[in-house]
Amino acid sequence: MRISELDENRLSDTDKSNLLFNLRDDGQRGDCIVVLGSQKAVKYRVPKAVELYQAGRASNILVSGGSQWPGHADPEALEMKQALIDAGVPEDAILADTESRSTKENALCSLVVLDRHLPLHTVQRLLLVTTSFHMRRAYLTFRTYIPAWIALTLCPAEIDKTTRADTWRLNPNGIQRVEDECRHLIRHVKSGYLMDDEI
Repeated sequence: MRISELDENRLSDTDKSNLLFNLRDDGQRGDCIVVLGSQKAVKYRVPKAVELYQAGRASNILVSGGSQWPGHADPEALEMKQALIDAGVPEDAILADTESRSTKENALCSLVVLDRHLPLHTVQRLLLVTTSFHMRRAYLTFRTYIPAWIALTLCPAEIDKTTRADTWRLNPNGIQRVEDECRHLIRHVKSGYLMDDEI
C-alpha cells in the first residue's frame, strides 16, 4: 500500500507502525552523516551520529538546524557541533547549517553546505540521522528535494524511550506524537509536498 492510499482518520496501530517505524539502516558507508536538528537533538540524535562516525561509516558530519529554543544559547546546529566535539569528533570533520528551520529546509540548506565543502557533485550517499518516528518524513523530504544520484541510508536514533516502535503505544505522549506525525505525513504526500512511498 502507498501512503497516498491511507486514510488519516482510519489508521490501525499496525498502519501507524508500518508508516513510521519499518525503515532500517542498510549498513552502507556514506560521504557524510546528516543530523537533523530538534529541541532535544543533542540528547537523542548526536549520540547516534557519534556512533556512526566512530564506526567509520562516514568521514564528515553535517549538523542541520537554525532554530534557537528557549533556554538555549545557540542554534541547534551549533549546540550539536559542540556536543560532537565534546564526544571526540574533530572539528574539521563537522559541517554546519545554521539556517534551516524545518525538515524541508534541512534538506535544501544541507545541499548548499555540502556543495561548499565536498562539493555536491562528489556526494554519492548520505546517512540520515533523526529520531525513528521522524525518519519516514525526513527520508521522503530528502528524496523529494535532493538530487536523485544521492543515495540515502537511514539511521534512526532509538534513544527516545517514549516514541519507539516498541513503546509508542504505552504512553499518551508517544501515542500523540505518532498520530500527529502520521497525519502530517499523509497530508504532505497527498498535497504533493512530499513524494509518495510504499509502506
